[in-house]
Amino acid sequence: MEQPGAQHRLKKHERHEQILLQLKLRPHVRVAELATLFGVTTETVRRDMGDLERRGLLERAHGGASATHPGAHRDLDERRQERVVERERLAGLAASLVRDGETIMIDAGSTTMVFARLLAFAETRVTAITNSLQIGMILGQSAGVRVILAPGQYLPKEAAVVGIDTCDYLSRYHVDACFLGAAGLSEVGATEAVEGFAAVKRTMMRQSAACRFLIDASKFGLTQLDVVARFDEMDTLVSDRAPDRGLATYLSAGGVRIFAP
Repeated sequence: MEQPGAQHRLKKHERHEQILLQLKLRPHVRVAELATLFGVTTETVRRDMGDLERRGLLERAHGGASATHPGAHRDLDERRQERVVERERLAGLAASLVRDGETIMIDAGSTTMVFARLLAFAETRVTAITNSLQIGMILGQSAGVRVILAPGQYLPKEAAVVGIDTCDYLSRYHVDACFLGAAGLSEVGATEAVEGFAAVKRTMMRQSAACRFLIDASKFGLTQLDVVARFDEMDTLVSDRAPDRGLATYLSAGGVRIFAP
């Protein structure tokens, strides 16, 4: 079998594809082996693996990388350290959609936390209902925000509550808009990896006049276990960059408005 680098030096996206292909064939790949296979330095392979790890497509370990387990999802504290600039950019766009006097729901997540911080900093006058303890504390620092926290089963790694009690409580309210994150956006729609999050998001969608999804571009093309929304249910996508043509076609067919730099 001819090696990928035998005829030409692989481009970055081609190396990424080859790394993921190798992980479909075996449970673990080593940096040194891939460097030889691609005809590049070990440092280049480590950077490639870092890129793929940040997208949730592999896990680095023992001088190489392993495939992620189905449904694997990094905890909130880990995700908060990633793509900081990109999330600030899209959260700023989302915050610009909120008007004084509106009622909103915000679900738990690293991106929605940045969104909440920008609302608090701007002293936007809103009533915000959330299942996230951290978002509640962030918004509570602003005198202009009335915060309503939902009850439920506490998830320590996400600093959030989920479950039947959470959904029942949210169903008591109707708001102008909900602002939701997602762990993936692909041809099936917006999807979620954390158990219990999808049900909370769907409840917030039902109770909102408009549904606005805050999804950074690293989630494009990813499909997680639980489907949150089809494209015709999303209303608005806010991201740090426009999706590629394939995904944009699905969004357009669903009538989704896209806000991106």
